Amino acid sequence: MKNLAISRRYAKALLLIGQEDGQAESYREELDGISGIIAGSGELGQILANPLHDAASRKKILSAIIEKTNLSTTLKAFLFLLYDKGRFGFLGNINDVYKRLADELKGVARASLVSATKLSSDAVEKIRETLSKRTGKDIVLEASQENDLIGGIVTRIGDLVLDGSIKTQLLNMRESLKRGERV
Repeated sequence: MKNLAISRRYAKALLLIGQEDGQAESYREELDGISGIIAGSGELGQILANPLHDAASRKKILSAIIEKTNLSTTLKAFLFLLYDKGRFGFLGNINDVYKRLADELKGVARASLVSATKLSSDAVEKIRETLSKRTGKDIVLEASQENDLIGGIVTRIGDLVLDGSIKTQLLNMRESLKRGERV
């Protein structure tokens, strides 16, 4: 819980700076890029965040990484701030929180759509439009396929789950029959 609070605090601070200078979206892209680079090489993130390694060497490594990327001055300063405060290990979480906050700011919600069979792009678009109308937000929908569903779809928007799968309907029917209810 403390990790989330720390990540949220740093993400909000960067987002506020981005709002002030109109660069919130570019900071999002930069933060996502550098976070991906560091997460992609698991050892690198561990070395940078581990206080058992020499601090001067770790800072040199961070400086070398930053030099090779085309980051804004603000994001470079932000990364060094994380390092200096011993919070560099939170970079991935900060990135996740920042993306969520930036989406909220723009009125965007991310959703996932899981179906038993591959849906046509028209069907996916109709579902996206319906979700957008119901939530009042612009929906970014990620569609995937899962054979275990038997049929139907399951949609997730944040904590909200809309489960219209046949598998769930059959499970609900079984539970009703166990309780002696009429189906």
